Amino acid sequence: MTPDTAHFDVRLALREADLLAAQRLRYRVFVEELGGDGPLIDHGRRLERDEFDPVNDHLVLIDTRRDECALDHVVGVYRLLRSDQAEAFGRFYCDGEYDLAPLRATGRRLLELGRSCVDPAYRGGTGMFLLWNALADYVLDHGIEVLFGVASFHGTEVEALKLPLSWLHHHHLAPEALRVRALPAGYQRMDLIPARELDRRAAMVAMPALIKAYLRLGGFVGEGAFLDHAFNTTDVCLLMDTAVMSDRHKGFYTRKHETRA
Repeated sequence: MTPDTAHFDVRLALREADLLAAQRLRYRVFVEELGGDGPLIDHGRRLERDEFDPVNDHLVLIDTRRDECALDHVVGVYRLLRSDQAEAFGRFYCDGEYDLAPLRATGRRLLELGRSCVDPAYRGGTGMFLLWNALADYVLDHGIEVLFGVASFHGTEVEALKLPLSWLHHHHLAPEALRVRALPAGYQRMDLIPARELDRRAAMVAMPALIKAYLRLGGFVGEGAFLDHAFNTTDVCLLMDTAVMSDRHKGFYTRKHETRA
């Protein structure tokens, strides 16, 4: 283990302190930093939570130098919901924003990714890399075939987002078999600028880092964005088919699997 990662641990949240610390981190990011809100958010205890938390797996990045008793030790989190878990619960989180019928019709093993965030002090470092490594293990362990989830632009002023949204629509629209569509209640068309008028560099500068990361791995987006006014975000549904992901990233997954075998 290198010095850069020696003080990190990545695990599923199996203890109450891990889940509470994950919810505390989500509160700092989604509520205090980005201005979101929701009916089950506990402002008194500074916990961002919802009805899906009890049925999800929570992948947490731990800084072992930080205080667990103060719920300060979780510095990164990914919320994971497999199709078998969603079926038992009755729905995915994304069902509230997108028509997921095309995904369900495939009959393939699905994994919904959500509530991804990293403490500001750890962004741009090794934290997200460690989370993605652990996610790769999870995908292999559960035979996941399609990953999906909403990723967000801050704010709901579409005029300010028309460049990156248009780029996603014209260059990264999901194939028909996986093309989920935003629900009418929050639907926002994304083809706001003709393809010939788009500037790739400017579009990438305006694109959130998480979305760019998915695109580099061969990710697609569903049709239409969803305006989430409660969370003050404009959401797009990102999808990744592990069968057609880039050879480079598929090799990364395969090497990890072979190393662990």
